[in-house]
Amino acid sequence: MTSPPPTTTLWRPTGPKELELVRALDWRAWPPRLPEQPIFYPVLNEDYAIRIARDWNVKHDGAGFVTRFEVDTEFVGRYPVRRAGGETILELWVPAEELDEFNAHIVGRIEVVREFR
Repeated sequence: MTSPPPTTTLWRPTGPKELELVRALDWRAWPPRLPEQPIFYPVLNEDYAIRIARDWNVKHDGAGFVTRFEVDTEFVGRYPVRRAGGETILELWVPAEELDEFNAHIVGRIEVVREFR
């Protein structure tokens, strides 16, 4: 019996519209990006995701959610970690055209771990 691949935990702050699309995909994938969204960016720590969901998504969408999910570590290593501000403001930049392949490497389900209104 082979063991599952090692995984990396990622978070994604999201608004209610995107969350409904994730729900429609049975919590196993992220929806395609809109034309004005060339990059999908999951973040590397929960604190950063909380700040975006609470301070940005609530203001712009009326609610913010923090999701957590696991991705195959070997696969996700192809995306360099980008610093978007301070030391803990870290994210991955996944080009929109690679999102289907990224989704195929999600292990398990995407789960909501925090909600802000």
